[in-house]
Amino acid sequence: MDMFQFNNINLDRYTETYDLSFYLTYLSSWPDLYIVAESADGSLMGYLMGKVEGKEELWHGHVTALTVAPECRRLGLGRGLMKVLEDASEKTYDCYFVDLFVRPSNAVAIQMYETLGYTLYRQVIDYYMGDGVMPTEYANDMRKALARDVDKKSVVPIKNPVNVEDTLF
Repeated sequence: MDMFQFNNINLDRYTETYDLSFYLTYLSSWPDLYIVAESADGSLMGYLMGKVEGKEELWHGHVTALTVAPECRRLGLGRGLMKVLEDASEKTYDCYFVDLFVRPSNAVAIQMYETLGYTLYRQVIDYYMGDGVMPTEYANDMRKALARDVDKKSVVPIKNPVNVEDTLF
């Protein structure tokens, strides 16, 4: 996998960009949750970086990054990438839920996640720091319960916003 193919997709203003070592850590730690969609000619159409974390009833799959190239949007790639992560979280890792953080200003992504069954669990204060292009924003922590969470305890919303340090597993 050519990690530099990610550069063009990462130019989207909603996509968080990390240093190369961060991507390589995910690739080596959770290779089955590092999912790419490629076109017939091998060009990158989108990717999802995920991981599993937590203990006991907080054991879950996490979407660290999901992005699709602008010219490939509205084709269902994001949904397909999410399905792969959800299936692995449920069937391979026996997780209770999948979670993700999304900017409240990213209405298109929020709508997609809601149609996939994700609900707002809590808001995280000042999770996204302003960078001159995007403003400082809190994060919507969205969750989807998996089969192991029979009583859906993992998705009962928390009403008051939390600080970033309160989100560590």
